[in-house]
Amino acid sequence: MPDPVITNSVTVIIPIFNEYEGIPFLVESLNDFFTENSDLDAEVIFVNDGSKDNSVERLSQMKHKSYSAKLISLSRNFGSHAALRAGIAHATSELICFNYADLQDPLELILEMKNKIEEGNDIIWAHRESTKVPFAEKTFSRSYAYLMQKFAFANFPEKGFDIVMFNRKVATFVNRNVEANSSIFLQILGMGFNQTSISYKKRERKTGVSKWTLSKKIKLFIDSFVAFSYAPIRFVTIVGITMFFIGVLWTGYIILRKLLFHDLVSGWPALISILMIGFGVTNISLGIIAEYLWRTLDASRRRPVFIIDEIIELNKSKTEVRHLIEH
Repeated sequence: MPDPVITNSVTVIIPIFNEYEGIPFLVESLNDFFTENSDLDAEVIFVNDGSKDNSVERLSQMKHKSYSAKLISLSRNFGSHAALRAGIAHATSELICFNYADLQDPLELILEMKNKIEEGNDIIWAHRESTKVPFAEKTFSRSYAYLMQKFAFANFPEKGFDIVMFNRKVATFVNRNVEANSSIFLQILGMGFNQTSISYKKRERKTGVSKWTLSKKIKLFIDSFVAFSYAPIRFVTIVGITMFFIGVLWTGYIILRKLLFHDLVSGWPALISILMIGFGVTNISLGIIAEYLWRTLDASRRRPVFIIDEIIELNKSKTEVRHLIEH
């Protein structure tokens, strides 16, 4: 294991999407935490991901006393992963981590992950301990983790991950390879640097509702496998070969039955069943291939993964931050 890097420079990236109600609690919690841990040279980057409420105005009006802060506003809603990438591109600290506006993931994780980094790791994952979640959500998470371990990343954590901290070396590679329609978490996981994980208890949401909708889960599922695994293409190949051999055997069976017993009655039900199965498999296969073709086309266009509309320095310098703390 390489020599540990000792640093107190930490950037926390927080995506913001319609979080107006929870912003006072968020800023108050950040102020309290970094006041208690004043030895940290803390930078907080809020990334406004196309909020339709007054989140930007409220964030600008709040007093960010114990940390330097900036607000990056994207031109529209690009999604949380694009927002996180925008934050990484503008982070200035040696260590970078993610958190979210609802603060269900405690800020104390910053200290725990930082300690693990200082032991010589490059990446620290934080996964939640067993909590009471809806059966459907738990089933999705477990299925997703199993499939990722099986077909994409053998080192994918069994309980998944919610939060990550990494050093400047990892951030440099992320900034060099900004991937569209991709999971930033899986991109970091696949880099292969020294990494470990910690567990924590997720807190109850104080305000608002979860933005982690079913459509976003489905998109993550598709992005994960199409962007990081050949499993879908292999699935198409295996299904095609399997159907071919079944078709050959079935054809041989029909011919032999007809020649030996003459007891097969031709009918439209069997024909329709075959057509439905055949066209169903074909359409699934074409859909998977189309996903790859679309992503290849999208990558060839080199369109930006995110577009920054405005950057607001909420605290212009560390000197001003210290002045606010003293007063």
